[in-house]
Amino acid sequence: MNNSDLAESLSGAHGLTKADARKIVDAVFAAITDAAAQGEEIALNGFGKFKVKESAAREGRNPATGEAMQIAASKKLAFTPAKAVKDKLNG
Repeated sequence: MNNSDLAESLSGAHGLTKADARKIVDAVFAAITDAAAQGEEIALNGFGKFKVKESAAREGRNPATGEAMQIAASKKLAFTPAKAVKDKLNG
């Protein structure tokens, strides 16, 4: 499922136009992205949590040449599903 599929599903379920549903989907993802960029945890009840995690700088290897290289520190967005989602996934 992509953004367009999600918008189409919302438009059918709630009587919205596809354009309005797409605006809503885009706005939700923009709000999640903005909150994550500020380092906030995003908790969506019944769905899960998005949390920013920091990855320290480390040494790695170039798989093509085997040469040692430095991998820069970075931030990653991790998702932990809620219990209800896990239960639905596992039958």
